[in-house]
Amino acid sequence: MRAARVFIVSGPSGTGKTSLIQALLRSVTRLELSISYTTRPIRPQEEHGSDYCFVTPAAFQKMIKEEQLLEYAEVFGNFYGTSRHRVRRQLDAGKDVLLEIDWQGARQVRRAIPDSMGIFILPPNFRSLQERLRRRGQDDEQVIQRRISETLADLSHCGEYNYQLINDDFDRALERLRDIVRSVRAGGPEALIESDVQEHLSALMEEARHFR
Repeated sequence: MRAARVFIVSGPSGTGKTSLIQALLRSVTRLELSISYTTRPIRPQEEHGSDYCFVTPAAFQKMIKEEQLLEYAEVFGNFYGTSRHRVRRQLDAGKDVLLEIDWQGARQVRRAIPDSMGIFILPPNFRSLQERLRRRGQDDEQVIQRRISETLADLSHCGEYNYQLINDDFDRALERLRDIVRSVRAGGPEALIESDVQEHLSALMEEARHFR
C-alpha cells in the first residue's frame, strides 16, 4: 500500500493559493487539508474549525510549549501553526495531507517530514496580485501594501520547493497542480520545474523591487 504523503503549498498573498487548493480538494480523492491554528481575529463568513481553528495567543503559546505544533510562524503580527497530532492522524488513515503555509513553516515541516513535497505558486504579475488582494476585501490599504512589500522575501524562497507553477490561468494552473499530485503518488520525479519559471521569477523579482 502506498504511504500517505504531505503536500505543502506556499506563495505570496494574492496568488490564488486558496482558490486552487479548494478546487484541488474537490477533484482529487484521499487528499485532505490540514486546518491551521491561528491567533488572528475571525473574519466575517469564516467558520471556526473549517477555515481555521481560532485560539487565543495564550492557548497558542501553550501549544508551542507542549510541542503540539508541527510548524508555526508569526505573520503580520499573528501566529499560525499546524497540529502535529492532526497531521499524523490523517496520514495514519492513509490520507495525503495538504498544508497551506508560508516558507517559514515549510522549512520546519521539511525538517520533521523529509519526504514532504513543496509546491510554490507564482502570480502572473504584480498588477494581478494587487487586484486580487483588493478584490477579496479582507484587509485595509496599509495591510495590503505590507503584504505586497513582503512578496519579494517570499519569492526569494521559491527555489526551496520541489515544484513551482505560475497561476496565470486558473484552469491550467489547477491541472498542473493535479498533475503534481498524480506524479508524486505514482512515484514520479520529485521535481517538475517548467522551463519558463526561472525567467518569470526574475521578472517578478524585478517588478517587486519597484514596490518597495
